[in-house]
Amino acid sequence: MSDASSNLPAAPGPAPGPDDAELRDGDAPATGDLPLAGDGTEGVATADGAPLDLVDAVDAETVADEQEERLSPLHDVHVAAGASFTDFAGWQMPVRYSSDLAEHHAVRTAAGLFDLSHMAEIAVVGPDAGSFLDAALAGTLSTIAVGRAKYSLLLSPEGGIVDDLVVYRLDEHDYLVVANASNRDAAFGALASRAHGFDVTVDDESDDTALIAIQGPEAEGVLDELVTADRLQPDAPLSTLRYYRVLQGTFDDAPVLIARTGYTGEDGFELYLAPELAPELWGALAEAGGPRGLVPAGLASRDTLRLEAGMPLYGHELGLDVRPAQAGLGRVVDTSKEFVGRAGVDPAPEARVLVGLALEGRRAARAGYPVVTDDGTVVGEVTSGALSPTLGHPVAMAFVDPDVVDRGPALAVDVRGTAIPASVVSLPFYKRS
Repeated sequence: MSDASSNLPAAPGPAPGPDDAELRDGDAPATGDLPLAGDGTEGVATADGAPLDLVDAVDAETVADEQEERLSPLHDVHVAAGASFTDFAGWQMPVRYSSDLAEHHAVRTAAGLFDLSHMAEIAVVGPDAGSFLDAALAGTLSTIAVGRAKYSLLLSPEGGIVDDLVVYRLDEHDYLVVANASNRDAAFGALASRAHGFDVTVDDESDDTALIAIQGPEAEGVLDELVTADRLQPDAPLSTLRYYRVLQGTFDDAPVLIARTGYTGEDGFELYLAPELAPELWGALAEAGGPRGLVPAGLASRDTLRLEAGMPLYGHELGLDVRPAQAGLGRVVDTSKEFVGRAGVDPAPEARVLVGLALEGRRAARAGYPVVTDDGTVVGEVTSGALSPTLGHPVAMAFVDPDVVDRGPALAVDVRGTAIPASVVSLPFYKRS
């Protein structure tokens, strides 16, 4: 695979994921987990860890009255659990159940249960499915084995990022493409329009699919409890399911896909199944996981978890004005082949590059805050930031001028008129042992 970042400085980029040494041809993103968030809205934290950028949470009664909003098949379960909600790409989704910090720490130390049913699932099926995806996406999908997954990018004709995706190969001519909720229409529209001339069907199956993620060091143990109880029956033992692989199976005799992927920096699984079965699976996981420390977790904790893991969020680190190499994703692009966006994929030499920043003190940088040198010159802009619950100090991702990376001047983030000293550090900020 060619790296489109060859014309950029060697910026500190995403570090290898937990099993990166075993990955071939960029199956997984370099940050180690699936960088899909479902929206361009980010929960940046204040000094006490409270999210700032997520839309104000509303109580369950208010949400129930807003029939125009889309509701997860698990909505009633979340209401019963006392969740607060936020609008997320047109969906009312749980932002927290108890405490953002408690939910964050539970995922790092035990397990968290996430409802991701707002995500988009697109089926690509047919004899030309592999060659079609090779032409439509920046990566090469025709060569991955059945039962494996690969992170890829959907680019505009100009080379900007329409969306970042995970593609599962379920059978020889059967792929599942998972896109962000906020980009569902854009991703499906682009794929459908690019299918002309290929013997392939492209179907949006999002409304027929629920997605539950269980993340954390206890995740496999919790699923094993359901296997022991004969409720979850994977086609192969869970212990054989490696990172960025997928198994088919059943839950209560109904089909389920079990993928070892996630968006937290921890080990974990994502389970795809029919919406009407989601409440039963959620309840079974909660019951089995309770004694192991599992808690339901909302989008606020998911955001601080993904930030610590150095995972990009569409609308912040990724967008139509960003080329893959700028965001440290040059390795995802296979420039040895032709694909939509190939001609414009290389960024300009002066294009800003994504870096990690570690800040002093306790004040968190927010998206949009300027990155400055010691003389006040603006050399970049923060894309995501929070007081890291795990590390205990503020961290941020920012796009900065490429020469900043080369010469390494003293930097600061302008936090409401106060220059907070910051150092460029390698991503991810946190990596599980």
